[in-house]
Amino acid sequence: WRAASAALVGGSVAIFGGLRRAALALPRPAAVRSRPGRAWRWRNLLVSFAHSVLAGLWALFSLWHSPELLSDIQDGYSVSGHLLVCFSSGYFIHDSLDIIFNHQSRSSWEYLVHHAMAISAFVSLIITGRFLVAAMLLLLVEVSNIFLTVRMLLKMSNVPSPALYEANKYVNLVMYFAFRLAPQAYLTWYFLRYVDVQGQGAFLTANLLLLDAMILMYFSRLLRSDFFPSLRKGSAGRDVDGEKFLID
Repeated sequence: WRAASAALVGGSVAIFGGLRRAALALPRPAAVRSRPGRAWRWRNLLVSFAHSVLAGLWALFSLWHSPELLSDIQDGYSVSGHLLVCFSSGYFIHDSLDIIFNHQSRSSWEYLVHHAMAISAFVSLIITGRFLVAAMLLLLVEVSNIFLTVRMLLKMSNVPSPALYEANKYVNLVMYFAFRLAPQAYLTWYFLRYVDVQGQGAFLTANLLLLDAMILMYFSRLLRSDFFPSLRKGSAGRDVDGEKFLID
């Protein structure tokens, strides 16, 4: 089963590699074509969007279809959840390699840290078969990422309709609370109260707390950028191509 899981992760890496190549053939907005530095980022975001749609809806449907899993976060198991974790592990591996091989590590180091945390945690889940339900809850964040990625694509393309960006801005905020902050807060409470802080439990708890800090930092950036732009120090005249994804 572990060998089969490794094959599934490898297959997922190949799938996202194929999506990346397919993204090369898609038309790009004039604002992206005119600035070569945006070409890689645009393609990377399209692949990220595909993962968010697939993984987010997959996690949502799996938990809706089998709500009894939520009563056993530590030892609950479903084939769908296992496959989802393998699928997303492949995406995180692919995206890490994409960042490194395209020399974007310096501007995207936070993504590499996040992906390393996700990959190591997911590998431990695949090996032990425990905490898969926790991973499914965490992957609900991909529902939020759908709208976060749309936000970044709209900013990069300089979309001429401010109303579209404004509408997505508020939907994105609601989804951020519902599918990112709420599941993360619940899992943090659950791990601190019920999970033994030793072995795998200690490793996953440490990962979860570090992820809490990252999510709150990203949330503060999002609020400053979209709702309190006057609080963004030194934002005037900054080159968008030189900024990190989530600052954008």
